[in-house]
Order: sequence, then structure tokens, then C-alpha cells
Amino acid sequence: MSTSAPPSNRFERRRAETRRALIGAARQILAESGDTSASIQAIAERADVGFGSFYNHFESKTELFEAAVRDALEEFGQTCDARLTGIDDPAELVAAGFRLSARMAESRPELMQVLRRRGLGHLHSDNGLTVRALRDLQAGIASGRFTPVDPAVALSALGGTLLSLVELRFARPDLDGDEAAVNLAEMVLRMLGVPPDDAHEVARRPLPDLG
Repeated sequence: MSTSAPPSNRFERRRAETRRALIGAARQILAESGDTSASIQAIAERADVGFGSFYNHFESKTELFEAAVRDALEEFGQTCDARLTGIDDPAELVAAGFRLSARMAESRPELMQVLRRRGLGHLHSDNGLTVRALRDLQAGIASGRFTPVDPAVALSALGGTLLSLVELRFARPDLDGDEAAVNLAEMVLRMLGVPPDDAHEVARRPLPDLG
């Protein structure tokens, strides 16, 4: 789950732990089925917290599940930032991000299932993942690496393709995920205005140590 500054005292730490447990339970439910009809009692039991604790943190299940999605998207963004640090070329960042996402379908299945089921609805939200994607797109446009275009439109194309890749990884586990990610990354780079030969080379550069 995403990280934040640690609470300063025992009460706040316990409160934060309860909130994290509820969000963790909601993320598990979203990853397993996407069904948000579970009762608050069932969610509290899964989180191993008291029923009354729920309303100390959330006014409704809707608020909880939205928080769970935002938490997952922030964790995804933090993971990408940590793994891809040191890459300065915006085109390489896009390509490496696609390839990392494909691998995370196996290494972080719960996280990527949440992204698969709920990511599209948050594509233009103000969450950490969107902010990071816009940052990289704007850098590519400003540097001339990408064709000038409305960043929101480019985000739609980039995010929609990424989510399709995640869907492909779960729907067709028999396919070579790395190869699919490389090919999609090359297509996206060409769509963003990177010349074909350059896009082909960038999409196949050695990945950093992904841990």
C-alpha cells in the first residue's frame, strides 16, 4: 500500500492502522471480484476491526472503495517512480512503464487487479498516477520528443492503452507479457510522434533493475 508520514502518537498510529486495514480489505475485495456489495460488517471482519470503527474513518462504503482505488493508484505511481528513476528520456519512461506494468501483473497481482477493474474511471482524476503521467507527457511535448497535442487527449490514449495491456495480461496469461508490452509500447511511442525506427529501438532498451 502507499506510504505516508507516520503518525506522531499512539492514538494516531492505531487510528492510521485501522484505516489502512479497512482500505486493505476493500482493495482485496476489488481485486478478487470488483463487487462492492459486501456489507460493512463483512468488510470490518475482513479487516479484523470493530464494526463501529468503520464510521470513524468513512461515511459510506462508496467513500471507502474510492479511497482504496486512490491508494492503489498512488502505490502504482510510487512503484513506477522508484523503479524508473534515472531515466531522463520521456519516450523511454513511457516504454519502460508499459513493460513494468506487464510484469507487475505477476509480481503484484492484487494491485494490478484493482487498476484493471477501476483504473479507467480514475484516468482523469487528480490522483498521483495521473499527475505522474501528465508530468511525463508534458516533458515529452516540451522537449519536442512527442508531437504537440492536448495533454489530456494524450493521457486518454496512453492510459487507455496501458489499461488494455493490463486486461490482456489477466485475460490471456498464455501470451508472452513482455513481448506484448514491448509491442504496445512501440505503437504508443509512434502514436505520440516518435519516428518508427526510434520507437522500435527505445521500446527495446534494457530495463533498469526492477527488483
